[in-house]
Amino acid sequence: MSMSSTSTPPVSAQSTRPPEDSQARISAFMKNLQESICAGLERLDGGGQFREDMWERPEGGGGRSRVIREGNIFEQGGVNFSEVFGDKLPPSILKQRPEAEGHGFYATGTSMVLHPRNPYIPTVHLNYRYFEAGPVWWFGGGADLTPYYPFAEDAAHFHKTLKTACDRHHSEYYPVFKRWCDEYFYLKHRQETRGVGGIFFDYQDGQGALYRGPHADGPAADYSRKLGEIESRDWESLFGLAQSCGHSFLPAYEPIVERRRQLEYGERERNFQLYRRGRYVEFNLVYDRGTIFGLQTNGRTESILMSLPPLVRWEYGYQPEPGTPEAQLYEEFLKPQDWANWSATSESI
Repeated sequence: MSMSSTSTPPVSAQSTRPPEDSQARISAFMKNLQESICAGLERLDGGGQFREDMWERPEGGGGRSRVIREGNIFEQGGVNFSEVFGDKLPPSILKQRPEAEGHGFYATGTSMVLHPRNPYIPTVHLNYRYFEAGPVWWFGGGADLTPYYPFAEDAAHFHKTLKTACDRHHSEYYPVFKRWCDEYFYLKHRQETRGVGGIFFDYQDGQGALYRGPHADGPAADYSRKLGEIESRDWESLFGLAQSCGHSFLPAYEPIVERRRQLEYGERERNFQLYRRGRYVEFNLVYDRGTIFGLQTNGRTESILMSLPPLVRWEYGYQPEPGTPEAQLYEEFLKPQDWANWSATSESI
C-alpha cells in the first residue's frame, strides 16, 4: 500500500466511530474492486490472464495477489488485495497517531501497478485503503499516471475523469488531492515529479483540514488552509468517495490504452521507457511509505514489491536531445500542470 508521512492531525472530541460493520463492508468493496479491475484489464489486454496467489499473514490476515505477465498490452502488472490485523501497531502508524497505542489494528486495501510494453502507453498506479485502530480510523488512496511520451490529451482525460469522481462528493476534493499527489509523487533527489500525477489523499477521517501531509508551506497545504474545515464528512461519505474514485479507474485509463496501443515504436523509444522505469524503482524503494508499512507488518514480500517493473535500465548522466519528445517530457510534463482544464485549443499546457 502506498502511504504518505504526515504531521499528527488533530482529533476532534466529536470524532465519530465507524459503524459496527465497517470492516466487512470495506473488505467486500476492496475485493470487488480488485475483481472488476482485473476483469476489465483482461478484456483490454485481449490475451493475458491474471495468475492468483493466496497468502496468509501469521500474525493475522492475508490477501490475494494477482499478476499478469507477457500479455498483448501489459508486460507485467499486479492488482493486489490485502487485509491484515493484529495487536502490535507498526512504528510508522504510532509515530503519526500515538492515540492508537494499546488498540488492535485492522488495515485493508487494493493496490495496482501496470507496466505496459508499448512505450506510448503510460504506466499507471492505483491504491485505495482503510485503517482502523480503536478510536482512530481513516481512508486513503489515489491514482497517478506515469507517461513515457508526452500526450496532453491523455493526461487531461485521466485528470478529468478523477475530478468528476471527486466532484460527486465535494467540489474541493480534487483541487486539494491533485496538489497533494503532485507533492507526494516527487523524487526530491531528481527534482522532478514521477509523472503527471492524479489524486492522492490520506488520513481522511472527516475531521480538520483536507490536507494531512508533511509540507505545511506547500501548494496543497496552502489551498486546504484557505478552505478551513470541510463540514459534514462522516464515515459513510468518505466511504462513498473511496468507492467513486476506485470505480473511476477503468474509465480513466482504458481510453488512453485504446488510443496508443497500435502506435509503432523502435529501439530508441523502448530504451527511453526502460530508462524512465528506473525512476519508478527509485521512488518505490526510497520514498514509498507503503513499502515500509508492508515490511513492518510482515506482509508478503512478493506482493509488496510487485510494483517494480520487469525490465529497467539506468544510464549515467543522461540528457534528452533538445527538441525531441523525450525533452518535452522533462521540460513540460514532469512539472505540475492544470490538466483538468486542458483542452486541444489551449495555447499552453
